[in-house]
Amino acid sequence: MSIKKVYLIRHGQTDYNVQCIVQGSGVDSHLNNEGQQQANLFFQHYKHIPFNKVYTSTLQRSIESVQGFLELGIPHETHAGLNEINWGTREGTRITPEEDAYYHNILQTWTNGETGVCIEGGESPDLVAARQVPVIETILSRPEEETILICMHGRAMRILLCKLLKYPLRCMDQFEHQNLCLYQLDYTGSMFTVKKYCDTVHLHLPKLPDQTITAPHEQFR
Repeated sequence: MSIKKVYLIRHGQTDYNVQCIVQGSGVDSHLNNEGQQQANLFFQHYKHIPFNKVYTSTLQRSIESVQGFLELGIPHETHAGLNEINWGTREGTRITPEEDAYYHNILQTWTNGETGVCIEGGESPDLVAARQVPVIETILSRPEEETILICMHGRAMRILLCKLLKYPLRCMDQFEHQNLCLYQLDYTGSMFTVKKYCDTVHLHLPKLPDQTITAPHEQFR
């Protein structure tokens, strides 16, 4: 039985992450220095894996997070379907429980099962899941790509994991994430199984400042 191996990661740290500012699909931020270090540590730990294809969103922070693999010449595709959820009017704003009760209320609404409700000016989990379906179908239609790397975004990744593992979207917050965490999954042709869950072992290796991956753009927001 042929098994497709999927390495699914969230992008590395950005200044927006540090400042607790919502990014979403409308904010095309870059990795900060720590994010570049995280990307390098992941690359050093997994560069021996024979990836057949790298899939990313169209946003720079996801592309920069896999730059080391792209420099090896591994084929790369960007898909807008993998972009982060559109957080609407909340994009670019600082989020804390005290400063934005609406934001946290909408998250609770989704947890309660109302995943068709859109955040103001943005998307719902149902809409994100719908745009992910063609990407999933494309990936699964390519059995020759036995081992793939996917880099995307926190909320969108939670939604994708629900789709792959056949969980209802209201359960998406059960899938924890950190910057440059790894979910490793195997696909047997009929179902996905999780081999690694929000794994960050690679981030605890000694840092290699002389091998830091330089982002395509030097100016960070």
